[in-house]
Amino acid sequence: MSLDLKAQVLEASVRLIAEEGLAGLSMREVARRAGVSHQAPYHYFDDKAAIVAALVERGFTRLADRLEAASREGLASQRLARTGRAYVAFALDEPVYFRLMFRPELADRARFPAVEAAGARALGVLRRLVDESLGPRATPARREATVSMHWSLAHGLATLLLDGPLGASLAPGPARDRHVDEVLRLFVER
Repeated sequence: MSLDLKAQVLEASVRLIAEEGLAGLSMREVARRAGVSHQAPYHYFDDKAAIVAALVERGFTRLADRLEAASREGLASQRLARTGRAYVAFALDEPVYFRLMFRPELADRARFPAVEAAGARALGVLRRLVDESLGPRATPARREATVSMHWSLAHGLATLLLDGPLGASLAPGPARDRHVDEVLRLFVER
């Protein structure tokens, strides 16, 4: 099984979860959808939990890539708003990944330490921006509270758009994009 086939197994898993939910994920069905023998996924994944952990890791890696790209230039407040926007965009672009990533019972971080590392990388982007925006005199408690506050806003906004009433009232398009931008702008200007 080539690395491309490993990616095929993961992509087939994402499509299967999108269509049937996590309960529909099975090694045999993933293999069928990936167009490989029913034993082929076992070359890379011991079981269904290993596939889910790989998807969670991949999700955090993709999120971290977006956050890092959004955090490169400008004032800290501008970068905080852009990373918030990148977070929301990731959730809307990659809903299967987003829904899996924040369910700790799905990926045992002791068994799959790469999941922990990928999550820490994504959170590290926010921590660095908060450290920069608060400056050296901020207390550790204030730093942690500020990280939680920014993360909560972006995560809550993403969740409300993806699975909540904002998604029902704001269809994809310019009006929704303006709303997200305005919420994030108001938040970082507080």
